[in-house]
Amino acid sequence: MKLYYLILFIPFISIGQITIDVNDFAVAGDTIRLSTSSVTNIDFSTTGENMNWDFSDLAAESQELKEFKDPNDAGALISFSFGSFADEEYQATNYTESTEIPLDQAGEFLPVTINEVNQFARHTSDSITLLGLSINVEGNDIPVPSDTIETKYVLPLNYGDSYSSRGYTYLNMNPIFNLIWIQYKQRSSTVDGWGTITTPYGTFEALRIKHEINEIDSIFIDLTGTPSWFELPVPPSIEYEWIAKDEIEPILSIRTSLAAGTETVTQVNYKDNYIASEAGIEENTITLSVGPNPVKDQLLITGLSNSLPYTLITSEGKTIQSGNLNPQNGGDRIQLNTIPKGIYLIHIGSDSNQFIQRIVKL
Repeated sequence: MKLYYLILFIPFISIGQITIDVNDFAVAGDTIRLSTSSVTNIDFSTTGENMNWDFSDLAAESQELKEFKDPNDAGALISFSFGSFADEEYQATNYTESTEIPLDQAGEFLPVTINEVNQFARHTSDSITLLGLSINVEGNDIPVPSDTIETKYVLPLNYGDSYSSRGYTYLNMNPIFNLIWIQYKQRSSTVDGWGTITTPYGTFEALRIKHEINEIDSIFIDLTGTPSWFELPVPPSIEYEWIAKDEIEPILSIRTSLAAGTETVTQVNYKDNYIASEAGIEENTITLSVGPNPVKDQLLITGLSNSLPYTLITSEGKTIQSGNLNPQNGGDRIQLNTIPKGIYLIHIGSDSNQFIQRIVKL
């Protein structure tokens, strides 16, 4: 009788939840393909134990190659801040290009062009931390180490874990010009589900993590001869991630914006195989940054080196607005005051040389 019960119990052990550790994340030199979908009616709320999440019907509208680079190859000034010569807690494992840093969303206040923003991360056996940024301002790389280092993951990750973290970053761009940028971020994370996830990339055993993020960004700048503080409108957000063993990045990531207690999907990214252009999906071949996203009135496009056409496309595939962008004379901004609320694709450039991103109009 005891043997009988033991045999019945064995299957429950073999299909239990997984544990995620530092070896399941990317190192310098890794690359992945990330596809983006514009779907908004996706189920991000259902979670729990022994789940079967089916996202197999996701359709890619754009795809990018994400590269995890070595901080020691980022140039002398950046390497000094985040490479092997930095203090140990600031020695990054890798860095990646980021389009989610509100500094580039502040472009309407800035007298210079920000061409690139990178985020630096450190991996240890007990955590993955976000050390700070580097920004490229008109060809000059500027390191921006965070004064308070934010923890994205406390490792190892198991179902039921919860943790919180704070980050504080201060950037004073004097004497280049009179500007100070401050970012305060608070993250509360919970591993609230485990089970099997299916996407177009495959089926995986995974943990589901919910990150609740509150952020306050402020800029001090002299625009009119009277220096003033401006608060950047960064709404609270929630990020849902499904992480599997050995896959180096989340299998699926869904980001929502929170307003008046309602969550609006703003971004859906999932790990994918390469999709050839013949299938109707093109990779971004131009490196640009578009923000803020979600947007209320005005989009800022940073990284432009010459004039390019743009098209704003509805979810039904109709062109709702088009024009030309020019980095000179304020032509790197798109006014959206007359555009209805909704989700759009912005296409910049030509079919052979392009940038595509999904944006949410509030």
